[in-house]
Parts: sequence; structure tokens; C-alpha cells
Amino acid sequence: MTKLIVFTDLHMVPEGATIIGLDPYQRLLAGIEHVNRYHADADRVILTGDLTHRADTQSYERLRDLLSLLVPPAAITIGNHDYRERFLETFSHVRPDENGFVQQAIDFDDCRAVLLDTLFAPPYDYPRSHAGYLCERRLAWLDSALSSAGDLPVLLFMHHPPHRTGFTGMDAIRLSNEDAFYDIVLKHGNVRHIFAGHVHRTIGGSHRGVPFSILKSPVHQQPMPFDTPNASLSVDEPAAYGIVVVTEDGLQVHNEDYEIARRDAEIA
Repeated sequence: MTKLIVFTDLHMVPEGATIIGLDPYQRLLAGIEHVNRYHADADRVILTGDLTHRADTQSYERLRDLLSLLVPPAAITIGNHDYRERFLETFSHVRPDENGFVQQAIDFDDCRAVLLDTLFAPPYDYPRSHAGYLCERRLAWLDSALSSAGDLPVLLFMHHPPHRTGFTGMDAIRLSNEDAFYDIVLKHGNVRHIFAGHVHRTIGGSHRGVPFSILKSPVHQQPMPFDTPNASLSVDEPAAYGIVVVTEDGLQVHNEDYEIARRDAEIA
């Protein structure tokens, strides 16, 4: 049974900087230590974008050094807070696809994991590039990755949710070409689950018949009111990562609030 750990929305900052008073470095370090202690047997740690907060080189270097502490191997894609070329300069071991996008397909015994690059840039013109987009080349790559999966069910990992989540502000900057994406997904019929981040909430359900999970950040979370148009609101709630376990009959998705997790609880 393949086991995958999923981190999203790391928002690394330069040394000494914080986000709403929180230190992304220390929060992610605690998560890495938790993974190494309890899930060192994971087949991969997958990181689904917004690796840094401002896409500066120092933050990428801090993140690179921090991820080197992981016991399981890591696989990475990027989000709207990232800068593709700067990321690839710092993470020189990461191989982009033939068109320069940060995406890859990884085969395990019981599934294929496909990581998509949904960054709508260059040009890096905010706020336009906060929305996600899959250009024709990336859609063609996805089509090929699904077509060549054989009998393996596919797990898709991407930063931007490919549909509405109910959060007005975040829905305005979701994947902007949802129909083109789902046309390919539904054509092949082998996508077992879609994983995304971006919203900084734990959300699960299905869309167009395909199950999905959106996972929390190890740093700051989105407050719950659905109807706010402000996509940058942040609150201090427990840091988390996802645990995905492929089973003979499907898969399981767990959310680990590692900052408050206890293993010695007793019933009074």
C-alpha cells in the first residue's frame, strides 16, 4: 500500500520574517520532524505549491535546506506565490518537463501520482497570476500522463482547486480553465482522487463524479466565512499535513494536525 505525505502552502519567508506573527520555518520544521518520527516509511512527501510567500531566493534556499532533513524522498510542484525560474535555479535537482513546467508523473506499485504546475505565469503580474491556469502544453502533458498510466489509478496533485469550494475570494482565483481540465480527466476515467491546496482549509467532496481533497497549510489558515471577497485573510489555527494511503479497494485521506496531535490520550 503506497503511503504519501502531502504538504501544501508552506509560504517560506526570509530569516526573521513572520506571517501574522507565525514563523513558517519553525512550523514546517515541526512538521518535518513529525513526519520523520511517525511516517519515515512514506513512499513520498508531496509538496503542492506556494512554497514561499514572496518567491525570493533566500526563502527558496531556506526551504531547500529544510526539506533536506526529510527522511522520505520529496516531490515538488509550485503555486501562485512561486516564481518558476527562481525555484528551478535553487532546486537544481528538480527536473521540469520538456516544456519547462514543474510537473512529473511518479509510478508506484498501485497508483500513478501526477503533479501539475498550475502557476499562471510568466508574466508575474499580480493579482492576475494568483489564479491557476493550465495552458495547451500542460493540458497535452496531462492527457499523455493519464493515457500512459495503464492499469494504474491516478492521483492528481495540484495547487489550485479545479472548481469552486464555496469561499468567494478563493474561488475567484481557482483554476481558471476548469472545463478544459475536466474534459481530459473525464475522458480517461482513471483519476481516483484530486488533491489541491491554495484555500488553506480542509475540504473534501466530489466534483463531476471525481473525489477531491483540499488540505490545510502548516502555517496559517483561511477563516471560515464563505462570502468574504478578500482572499488574503489568515488566522492562526493548528498546522497540518495530509496522509494518503492507497488500499486494495480505494484510498484513505487523513488530516494530521501535528501541532496538537497526541498519542497518549486516555479515556477518563
